[in-house]
Amino acid sequence: MAKGQRRRVKAPGEGYALPAVLAVGLHLVVLILSVIDWPTSEPETPNTAIVQATLISTETTTDQAQQAAEARTRAAERAAEEAAAAEAERQAQEQAEEQARQQAEQDAEQEAQRQAEAEKQAEAERQQAAEQAQAEAERRQAEAEAARQQEAEEEASRQAAQQEAERQREAERQAREEAEAERQAREEAERKAEEEAERQAREEAERKAEEEAERQAREEAERKAEEEAERQAREEAERKAEEEAERQAREEAERKAKEEAERQAREEAERKAQQEADRQAQQEAERELQRIIEGDTDAVSNAAQGEEAANGFIQTVKAAVEQAWNIPPNVSDGTSATLQVRLGPSGEVFTVTVSRSSGNSGFDNSAIDAVEAAGPFSELLQLPSGIQRDYRQFSLNFSPGGIR
Repeated sequence: MAKGQRRRVKAPGEGYALPAVLAVGLHLVVLILSVIDWPTSEPETPNTAIVQATLISTETTTDQAQQAAEARTRAAERAAEEAAAAEAERQAQEQAEEQARQQAEQDAEQEAQRQAEAEKQAEAERQQAAEQAQAEAERRQAEAEAARQQEAEEEASRQAAQQEAERQREAERQAREEAEAERQAREEAERKAEEEAERQAREEAERKAEEEAERQAREEAERKAEEEAERQAREEAERKAEEEAERQAREEAERKAKEEAERQAREEAERKAQQEADRQAQQEAERELQRIIEGDTDAVSNAAQGEEAANGFIQTVKAAVEQAWNIPPNVSDGTSATLQVRLGPSGEVFTVTVSRSSGNSGFDNSAIDAVEAAGPFSELLQLPSGIQRDYRQFSLNFSPGGIR
């Protein structure tokens, strides 16, 4: 049964209004007939068959009304049960209300039946007191009225059945409309749920895309930061390496400059030492020469021979060195260098040092190479043994014009 539609509950005795009116009218007719002075006649023996027939007919009319009421009740109950069965599938609350209304209707009908029974009993008592003629008239009128009542009841039943069928059709239509409305509402709810799910899925996808973009941007920023840090570290390392290389080069230059200074200082010291040795040797030679001069004639003769041999040895050394000397090209005429030469006992070259540099390292090195290439100087052994030691150390002056 559709919401908002309620079945009307019949008031007690509503279905018995017409029989009650007819019964009252019949009583009035009986009373009128009883007060009318009819012509006297011989008393007749009461016809028990007529009274019995009247009672049977009266009882039959009442039974028919009761049966019609019961039929209506059964029809109403059946319709209510069918409607309740259909309604129970959707709404249990309305079923309970329908059952309550049906119970109220049944109680009202039972109350009407009790009133009808009481009224029937009273009517029977009045009919028993009426005369046979009045009873006969009442019987005929009651039969006619019963026929009309039967027809009216049948018409009412038919109309009630039509109304009940119409009501059921209306209820079914409303049920279909409600079912359709529920289906549409369910479909609308499902559609909205799908749209909501799609929206949430779309928002979730967008959120994940944003997070992925942020993650990639963060990773890209971190990667660039790492690359920048690596680049800066690499540049810093290169800068430090360059600084270290420059420092090492500077230290190397300083070391070489220091070594060169030390070498020059050492050579200068050696040169001075050699000059001092030459001076002492010269002094010794002069003293020896003085002793020789002061000695006898033989000693003078030997000294002259020794000096001649020594001059010959020096000239031999100069000639051998000049022959081995390769003068570097592009050397100016004013270039000169002095070398200090030390020989071993057999004339082998012990050391060759630059006592006075020319300022041209190539020129100086070529002179050293010439002395070393010309050695050994075995002519030293041809000198007198007394002066061999004096000529194991001497100086040579190199210039593009020759060796002196």
